[in-house]
Amino acid sequence: MAPNQYLNLCTSSPYSFSSFCRQIRPLDARSLIPFKIPALPWRNHSSLPQLLASDHNSDNQRIHTNYHYASDSDSFYFSLLDHSTKKSHLNQIHAQILASGLCRNGFLITKLINVSSDIGEIGYARKLFDEFPDPDVFLWNAIIRGYSKHDMFSQTVNMYVIMQWAEVSPDSFTLPYVLKACSGISLLRMGRVVHGQIFRYGFNSDVFLQNGLVALYAKCGRIDHANIVFEGLGDRTIVSWTSIISGYAQHGQAIEALRIFGEMRRMNVKPDWIALVSILRAYTDVEDLEQGKSVHGCVIKVGLEVEQDLLISLTAMYAKCGQVMAARYLFDQMSTPNLILWNAMISGYAKNGYADEAVELFKEVIAKNVEPDSITIRAAIAACAQVGSLELARWMDGYIDTSVYRNDVFVNTALIDMFAKCGSMDLAREVFDRTVDKDVVMCSAMIVGYGLHGRGQEAIDVYYEMRRAGLHPNDVTFIGLLTACKHSGLVKEGWDFFHSMKDYGIEPRHQHYACVVDLLGRAGYINDAYKFIISMPIQPGLSVWGALLSACKIHRHVTMGEYAAKQLFLIDPYNTGHYVQLSNLYASARMWNQVTKIRMLMKEKGLSKDLGYSLIEINGKLQVFHVGGKSHPRLKEIMEELAYLERKLKEAGFVPDMESVLHDLNHEDMEDSLCNHSERLAIAYGLISTPAGTTLRIVKNLRACVNCHSATKLISKIENREIIVRDANRFHHFKDGVCSCGDYW
Repeated sequence: MAPNQYLNLCTSSPYSFSSFCRQIRPLDARSLIPFKIPALPWRNHSSLPQLLASDHNSDNQRIHTNYHYASDSDSFYFSLLDHSTKKSHLNQIHAQILASGLCRNGFLITKLINVSSDIGEIGYARKLFDEFPDPDVFLWNAIIRGYSKHDMFSQTVNMYVIMQWAEVSPDSFTLPYVLKACSGISLLRMGRVVHGQIFRYGFNSDVFLQNGLVALYAKCGRIDHANIVFEGLGDRTIVSWTSIISGYAQHGQAIEALRIFGEMRRMNVKPDWIALVSILRAYTDVEDLEQGKSVHGCVIKVGLEVEQDLLISLTAMYAKCGQVMAARYLFDQMSTPNLILWNAMISGYAKNGYADEAVELFKEVIAKNVEPDSITIRAAIAACAQVGSLELARWMDGYIDTSVYRNDVFVNTALIDMFAKCGSMDLAREVFDRTVDKDVVMCSAMIVGYGLHGRGQEAIDVYYEMRRAGLHPNDVTFIGLLTACKHSGLVKEGWDFFHSMKDYGIEPRHQHYACVVDLLGRAGYINDAYKFIISMPIQPGLSVWGALLSACKIHRHVTMGEYAAKQLFLIDPYNTGHYVQLSNLYASARMWNQVTKIRMLMKEKGLSKDLGYSLIEINGKLQVFHVGGKSHPRLKEIMEELAYLERKLKEAGFVPDMESVLHDLNHEDMEDSLCNHSERLAIAYGLISTPAGTTLRIVKNLRACVNCHSATKLISKIENREIIVRDANRFHHFKDGVCSCGDYW
């Protein structure tokens, strides 16, 4: 670090202390400093010993007293105060001090103020301070310390401002409390003023103060300034290392935090639990489970496994890295988990596919009268979206409607996403319309929802509505628009939207390019899609080549499909879906030898296709059906209903596509007939379990097959039912014999 870099930092503040005080005086004098200023003239007790000394190894700033100069009476009262535990004790001792004529003994009053704040009587401490006619720096330190100890940071700063007005110079024990307060309320401007004072008063070699500056700049988001101070430290303590590591970890710079941690270990500095919390956060951010486990081992080795903040960090790490069982074990170690721990566990479940467990845990939060915050609620909403139950989604919406988060734009955005994924764009629209202050994220969620349901024109309408409101689109907005266009066959509109991204300074990502390839490919422009790929300024990835292969299957373009599959195998040779897609392409072209070769290749690589299943919600409960399932308690009724539907379909002229049934590996294996597909079983169960006219809602893990799609259209007309199916790609709304996708999926 250049010698002048630190000097520039501590002297570059545009505010002198007096100018700073003048700027904040109008606000503080009215509302933040409701106390009388002690009477002047000010007088220092130069004969009094220095009372305050800071224990640099403790956040509590314990007070040490030098008894060497204390009189016998002082020692007597000190002994009494050391054993005081409640306000009545303080009142009695104070009365004795007054009766003894020692009310102006700054030594005793300072001790009395310190003890008052230590037992939580900060108001009483303030009363003692206000009654003292001529406080010196030690009394000021005592009251400032008291406010800081109780995290009353605004009062801490205000007392320091008044101290400066009174022309009492701070010492090296005053400023740490002020720095802590500035950090606590992110008062960077005031912190820079204090930094200048540290330099001006000659305290720049005080490592405790320098550590406070590192923490200040880190917590206020100026990690570059924090690093300048850190690099200038000649004597780095564990607090120094911890402050800078925590700063980097908390501001998303995990790699830099880990680099400094490595440097710290090479210097043989033993980390404390605060440093370990930050390191765990860094490993969590980069999802390095193995290194995180090694830190966990260190935690156990040094006996810190019961430290609450470490438990929270470990739980969050295991949950984010997919080890939800380990996370739950740690979670259960806490007899009364705090909200942060609840959030870590619920979010971990939701992000790793354990949606039901996440919802149950959220209900447990409510049952235990734990007040959830926005993070809790958004994690629970995400879990509800994964479950796909509209009844559960309505319950969640009802809960939020009675909470303080009813008008929270982030929560409402999550609700829109939830209702869209649970099959109801009408309810999503209700949330959208009732929100007053919409932002680009909410509008984008609405556009993505319409895209998921293939309602392209409505997605475009929301986009123009958003633009009229003066909101600028982001990259997610265009993903939603392109998805809506590709699912609706709006090729020109999608092409225009893609090229308009540059007007907003947005660089397309792989997902945007994949959407355009899908848009062109679905519409039959296979060669144009290929030309688009080779003109991309970035290397095409899995999603891009996968979109091209899918389009080739739809239009039976074998040569181009083989080329796309080759690129996919080079990037990811063990992805089952790529082999299934190529096999589907060969089957559609009746190239049975090639189909056999692909099956053999999959077997050699130990790959197997995903098993299909479907979920249907009946009376708020989800029932699961697998291909050819025979274990359902109402199996006989289901099979009778299937036989009835089969007869009705034949009467309506339905002819199954046997070719795709026998050779399409992306669809489920058949046992006896097409009726055994999981969505057909789910539909039959829904028909016998609900009153006539009830909408059936089904979630399928694979893409809908041609036969079931055609059959479901006819069933919706035969039974006069609306059937909503969410497959791996999108939603299908079947009604009156037609599907919302327009057979374009």
